[in-house]
Amino acid sequence: MNADPEWHSYDLTDDHTVVGDVLVSEELDPDSPKLPARRVSAYLPPSYRGSDADYPVLYMHDGQNLFDERTSNDGEWRVDETMQRLSEEGIEAIVVAVPHGTDNRRNEYTPHEHEKFGGGDADAYLDFLVSELKPAIDREFRTRTDRDSTGLMGSSLGGLVSLYGYFEQAQTFGFAGVMSPAFWWNREIFDYVDARTYFSGKLYFDVGGDERPDDPERTREYVEDAERMVELLRENGYDEDELRFVVDDEAVHHEDAWADRLPDALRFLLSDR
Repeated sequence: MNADPEWHSYDLTDDHTVVGDVLVSEELDPDSPKLPARRVSAYLPPSYRGSDADYPVLYMHDGQNLFDERTSNDGEWRVDETMQRLSEEGIEAIVVAVPHGTDNRRNEYTPHEHEKFGGGDADAYLDFLVSELKPAIDREFRTRTDRDSTGLMGSSLGGLVSLYGYFEQAQTFGFAGVMSPAFWWNREIFDYVDARTYFSGKLYFDVGGDERPDDPERTREYVEDAERMVELLRENGYDEDELRFVVDDEAVHHEDAWADRLPDALRFLLSDR
C-alpha cells in the first residue's frame, strides 16, 4: 500500500447525505494479493480543525454504507450525523470507514471458511488494517495510537470480524462494536473466543429480535448465538463495565436498525476514551 496516501474532501455534489468533515483517500492497494484496492473515508470531529488535541479512532467495516445514502447498498448508518450529535455531549472520535473489496465481503469478514459459502480471509484483512492502514492514519491525523483508544465496529459478518479482530489483534484494538453478529457463518468462533486470554477493554453486543422476518430459524440463530457469546464472555471475566448487550425486540437485519442503535453503542464504547 502507498505509505502516505493523499486525502481530499468528500464529493458533495449530487444527492449526497454527508454532514461534517469527511475526507476520502486515494485508492489504496493492500499488499496482500487476497485483498483488492479500495478508497477509505475518514470522519473528523467538529473540534478537530480548531484544536491540537489527539482523538481515539474507530475503524468501521462496510464503509460504503456509513456516511452517504448514495454509496450505500440499502441505506446508511448515519454515522456522521450521530457523531455530530455526540460531539455536543463531549464524545468525539475519528471514524475510518473501510469499504469491503468489490465482491470480497464474505472473504474479508470471515476468519474460517464456510463449507458451502467459502470465505476465510479475515486474517489478511485485519493485517491490512493493523500493518498498513492504521500506520497511515496515525501519520496523517492526530490520533491516540494506544490500544484503549483504537476500536473496531461492524454488523452481521462485520460484527463477526470485529469480535475476532478484538482478540486476534489484541495488541491494537481495545474496544469493539458487534452488531447483529452472523456467528452462524463460523461457529468455530465460540471455541476460538473461549480459548483466548482475557483482555481488558469494552465490548458492545446487540441483536434484533426479528433479524430475518422471512426466516424464523435464522432469526432464532442470530438471537441465541448472540446470547451464547455474551454469556461465554461473562464467564471469561467481562463484567458490566466492559460488556454491554442489547436485544432490540422488533428490529430486523438492516442499516436503519443499526443506525438507531448506534448512538447508545458509541456512548458506551467511547466514554472515557
